[in-house]
Amino acid sequence: MKGRTMRHLLLILPLAACSDLAQVGRPPDFNDTGPTLEHHALYNVPLPEVTERRRAVDTASLWSSSQRSLFGDRRASVAGDILTVVIEINESAQISNTTQRGRTGSQSMGVPDFLGIPQLLDRELPAGASMANAVSADSASSFQGQGTVSRNEQLTLRVATTIIERLPNGVLRIEGSQEVRVNNELRELLVTGYIRPEDISRRNEIAYDRIAGARISYGGRGQITQMQQPRWGQQISEILLPL
Repeated sequence: MKGRTMRHLLLILPLAACSDLAQVGRPPDFNDTGPTLEHHALYNVPLPEVTERRRAVDTASLWSSSQRSLFGDRRASVAGDILTVVIEINESAQISNTTQRGRTGSQSMGVPDFLGIPQLLDRELPAGASMANAVSADSASSFQGQGTVSRNEQLTLRVATTIIERLPNGVLRIEGSQEVRVNNELRELLVTGYIRPEDISRRNEIAYDRIAGARISYGGRGQITQMQQPRWGQQISEILLPL
């Protein structure tokens, strides 16, 4: 079993090294936008919920209620529509907790005088032993704990997302991604979640705290990110080594 595990590791090590060596001298590549749910929603026209008979003048009237008319509602509402998610996180939290507990106990039991029997027993006991204080016990315990948590987060971003699904109850499922590459460093922003159509503003925007089940990821790939992380060999050794 050990020999098989070692062979597997020897096969994995060159593959992992090749993936890093492939990026030497070149910036990180963008992710493919083709096989995503966002791409599928943009390229497929959703079926209308209700089939209505349209007249020829409906598309030419300035007072039409369609999104493309002059006075129509331009907010995203169906699969394939695009809206902007505004992410403004400025949170701070500080928690301090102190606990202290103490307890002291003392017990003693003696037989100083009982029909003279303790005195007779003292003669048979070794020197220094006495029945006067037969049992004596003392106990003391103490506990003290202290913990502090301090956190400060600040993030301001805007990202365009796409409605990829309209649920039967009218809730919209959105998904969006953004990648920016500067000086061989690629910054990635991913946003997914569920929103209500009435929470979308007239500017076709929605705040991040209006997104149910929100998943917001902001990270990066590149030379700077690699230098800020320990090498994968060091991470494995820290997990496997007992000390």
